[in-house]
Amino acid sequence: MFPTPIERTPRSWQITYQTLLPLALILWLLPLIAVAIFSVKPDADFANANYWGWPSSFEGFTNYGLVFTGSDMPQYLLNSFKITIPTVIGAVALSCMTGFALGIYKFKANIWIFFMFVAGNFVPFQILMVPVRDLTLHLGLYNTITGLVLFHIAFQTGFCTLFMRNFIRALPFELIEAARVEGVAEWRIFWFVVLPLMKPAIAALSVLIFTFIWNDYFWAIVLTQGVESQPVTAGITSFNAQYRAAYHLMSAGSIVAALPPVAMFFMMQKHFIAGLTLGAVK
Repeated sequence: MFPTPIERTPRSWQITYQTLLPLALILWLLPLIAVAIFSVKPDADFANANYWGWPSSFEGFTNYGLVFTGSDMPQYLLNSFKITIPTVIGAVALSCMTGFALGIYKFKANIWIFFMFVAGNFVPFQILMVPVRDLTLHLGLYNTITGLVLFHIAFQTGFCTLFMRNFIRALPFELIEAARVEGVAEWRIFWFVVLPLMKPAIAALSVLIFTFIWNDYFWAIVLTQGVESQPVTAGITSFNAQYRAAYHLMSAGSIVAALPPVAMFFMMQKHFIAGLTLGAVK
């Protein structure tokens, strides 16, 4: 039923595994390695079709310096933080409350409300593009950071509720019953009993949502335009000139844009793994 641990497999399979694993890792990281190499090449290498060869000169400091001093990348990064951080806080906070309500209380419409939260995750983005854009125009939220934050919170709350509801249902219900016997109010049960037990799940969910929102490109170009509101994923395209793209700057900008979610994961790695594996064993 479960896969055999690699230590218990025949020696020939262990050698094959140890040989193929580094190759698979290199293949998986190859696009990122290519972008990193492109980011230290001079612009002349791309004009001379030196795409995969050794850089004719290392221009890493120059390229990354231009990203921060010769472009609007700092503003795009700031916009991404203004969009991502409120979205994570809003979606996680709402999902903690809805997950508590759907996971603890039993009423007739419980399963149908939960179904509505989950069903929204299966609607393709392309179907929502036109109505969401029209809605933001009518509300005066088009091309604003506030509009993008509100949309992301609304759309991500469904997945977050699914995550939190299932996590809360796995908690020992005896703790809640004991608190109710002592006459503790429901909001105090949520705040002082359930919420502390949800810290691993909150950490894991925060990392996931931070990564989802930071890397979003589709809604960034649908609901925003211009330096004042666009996040970094859409802002990287500003390195495209009229006739030719500045690939060396785009590569450097891509590396810079990828650093915050990577840093977020490593800072929260312990809690992230604990949140995903909690309840896996008894």
